[in-house]
Amino acid sequence: MRMGEVVGVYLAESAGRPMRAVASAVAVAGQGLLGDRYQAGTGEWSYDPRLYDDVTLVAVEALDAASTEFGVHLQGGVSRRNLHTRGVDLEALVGRCFRAGEVELRGERPCDPCRSLDQLTGQPAKAALQGRGGLRATVITGGRLRVGDPVAAYSALSAAGGLRTSWTRSRDPRA
Repeated sequence: MRMGEVVGVYLAESAGRPMRAVASAVAVAGQGLLGDRYQAGTGEWSYDPRLYDDVTLVAVEALDAASTEFGVHLQGGVSRRNLHTRGVDLEALVGRCFRAGEVELRGERPCDPCRSLDQLTGQPAKAALQGRGGLRATVITGGRLRVGDPVAAYSALSAAGGLRTSWTRSRDPRA
């Protein structure tokens, strides 16, 4: 897989709050991005950990296509995704480990759009992003994510020595 890059990092303090662009964010293993609604437990789906993952990603190519094909403008934080990437086949990362800068992640499942995005944006975002809504990922090894960081996949067997298959989600940063 060719190397892509992070072109945007976005956080929201709680459900429905605007996403704000940041130059970097700290990723915490098994929790998400410090300062983001899901790491804090204040996201729309925080009541059920089966409904969300630590970090969401979307390809800017998909956002551009949504704009061109549907007239739906989701650039910046409007997409409600934490990381915007360029040159990354996010669909190919489902079930795979990858790095974004110094952070190790595991692609869990597609980040299919929902009606909530339609309601928040006042646009038919669900239809525009169908089949290209991005990726939900778990933070395996934390660190700082920065705009401009390279994104690259590698084998599920990490260089740290083994297949990582289970996680216990903890919202308590002391755990």
